[in-house]
Amino acid sequence: MKDTLTCSELKERLSAGARVVDVMTPEDYAACHLAGACNACIYEMVFLDRISEAVPDRDTELIVYDATGTRRTAELARERLLQAGYPKVSVLEGGLRALRAAGFAMESGEGPPACGTEMQVPDGVYLVDTGQSRLEWIGRNLNNRHHGSIGIQSGELVLRGGSPSGGSVVLDMHSIDNLDLQDPAWHDLLVRHLKSEDFFAVERFPTASFRLTGWEAGAGDVQEAPDGIACGELTIRGITRGVRFPAIVAPQADGSIKAHAVFDIDRTLWEVGYGSGRLFERLGMHLVHDMITLELFVLARRTP
Repeated sequence: MKDTLTCSELKERLSAGARVVDVMTPEDYAACHLAGACNACIYEMVFLDRISEAVPDRDTELIVYDATGTRRTAELARERLLQAGYPKVSVLEGGLRALRAAGFAMESGEGPPACGTEMQVPDGVYLVDTGQSRLEWIGRNLNNRHHGSIGIQSGELVLRGGSPSGGSVVLDMHSIDNLDLQDPAWHDLLVRHLKSEDFFAVERFPTASFRLTGWEAGAGDVQEAPDGIACGELTIRGITRGVRFPAIVAPQADGSIKAHAVFDIDRTLWEVGYGSGRLFERLGMHLVHDMITLELFVLARRTP
């Protein structure tokens, strides 16, 4: 049996009793799917359970499709079905996009995006939801690694032409916390250490900030999460330096947007020098790696 089918071949198979399976998320299925297709999301652990409920006879011919046929989504579904004992499984070339172009009947209901359309991000100013956004950090030394979080005090993201064009995030350095030490005494000791002059001198510099000055769009075509390079200025301990790092911005069904980025910085460039082997000698157990990993999670909502 062929691995793939075209839309023109699909009509013949349907008349012979084949079943069509939409393997995208339930939200995508609700928004738009081929009339008569059942749904089993390949991203869910219960994928094969859904198939067994919808098509209990393993001798039934199955035709699976995804959104565009440009990723491995439907191909992976076929592999899983073959492994589960369904011997006759094909992937529809071009996915839902090809079905619409060929004029097949569609069904749609509640849920974004509208049938056959891509989710778009309206231009405007989006205010950061400080309760749902955070910065996480990872620091390392010879014996261990510690991780924690820093609260976001305020922020905004400006979108122009569907891409970020500006914005800022202000961090509340008083909120620095450690998330891995279970002993309260050691936890409090490390937090005091981080807030002291050894590290972030929080009494003198109660905030840190990042200002987005540019965005270099990525080459990929990931409509639900456009990727790119964020360019801007990072200010810590009153020192501002340019930074560039990969980031993802994803529109949400409720009109909000989420942004995510993971990157490393050399803390000594911002005069966070405690335990640096480049700055001090014979540190012994006090040696701390210069590189810090930062991971930013942002939820922002458009202003009226």
